[in-house]
Amino acid sequence: MKPNYHSTRLACYIGYVTQAITINLPPLLFVIFRDRYGVSYEELGRLVLMNFVTQLSIDLLAGLFADRIGTRWCAVLAHFFSAAGLLALGILPLVLTGVPYLALMIAAITYAIGAGLMEVIISPTIESLPSTGKSASMSILHSFYCWGQAGAVLLSTLFLLAFGQDVWFLLPIFWAILPLCNLFLFLRVPLMPPVPVDQLATLRQLFSSPVLILAFVVMTGAGASELAMAQWASMLAERGLGLTKFWGDILGPCLFAILMGATRVLAPLSFKRLSLSTVLILSSVLCIICYAMTVFSGSAVIAMAGCALCGVSVAMMWPATISYAAENFPSGGTRMFALLAAFGDVGCSLGPWLTGLVSDLTQGNPALVEKAASAGMTAEQLGLKSGLGAAAIFPVIMIVCLALLRRKTRKA
Repeated sequence: MKPNYHSTRLACYIGYVTQAITINLPPLLFVIFRDRYGVSYEELGRLVLMNFVTQLSIDLLAGLFADRIGTRWCAVLAHFFSAAGLLALGILPLVLTGVPYLALMIAAITYAIGAGLMEVIISPTIESLPSTGKSASMSILHSFYCWGQAGAVLLSTLFLLAFGQDVWFLLPIFWAILPLCNLFLFLRVPLMPPVPVDQLATLRQLFSSPVLILAFVVMTGAGASELAMAQWASMLAERGLGLTKFWGDILGPCLFAILMGATRVLAPLSFKRLSLSTVLILSSVLCIICYAMTVFSGSAVIAMAGCALCGVSVAMMWPATISYAAENFPSGGTRMFALLAAFGDVGCSLGPWLTGLVSDLTQGNPALVEKAASAGMTAEQLGLKSGLGAAAIFPVIMIVCLALLRRKTRKA
């Protein structure tokens, strides 16, 4: 009797929902951290940076041990650290009252270990399952990250609206239940037999491929393009555009996630005749337009529309790049997926951190603040828009790399 892999797919989908929660819940609390603990914009950006630097480290290490200890135990560890980190986010700031930023940093590192392992192990697990459309399966898997992001934003925002910000610490504790439950599911689901380690490509072979090297850079741009907007949309809406937290979260990160998820489900059906490289180039161009709408528009409606539509533009960047690499280097194994995740996490680190850094530097420049005031903008509005404007460099870099990638593959 053939094993039923429906439960395996379900566990993978929940894994990506969990990853979305650990990445997108903390930014919803940025205003609370700033108001209650005096955390600066750069420190908030540093939390995101530390999150993804940790994920990057785990990605690189997992490429060495994941194939040896097996998919199941990697997945179990991923969910354990995700749950532990969320619990720490809710509990440690109440315990380490004298050093709340240290508490936030410890929590970020802990759930980042889980998120890093999740990224490394879930994609190759789905790729290994019997399927007629690998690219579509990968896109649908990544859509669950979006549904997790939308659910985390919507339910968390409603919770804070209903019960107030004084009980914010209960949110991460409640969300920790999901990875704990999925941990036990991964202990039972059937998995495909692993490919023998001696049949997989070595690190030297992976880094000797020009196509893969360009794919790694594209992954960096994809992570930065997505996370810079996703992580700062809530703050931009509330502090930069003057919206309430509820409407800022709904029209910003929540709608961003919904449109990104819908695009990941529908795009494989709509763009069957387009190559993956063409889809990626079109996505990058649209991403630049969306950033421009958000940064340069004087209308809050247009700015938030640019933020939300950015979810469409970045939707296919991550899964399409993974599928492209898998198609062109089928012997890559978990090492290749780990490296792709690592370079993606480099971008996820750089994008939000650069946004926060440029925002602080701009607000600290008296000449720029004075010019902004004459145009009717506050220093905070100027800083947030300047930070996001700087992040628009990443989709530009992607277009350059994708043009080179197409040239390489045509010659091959």
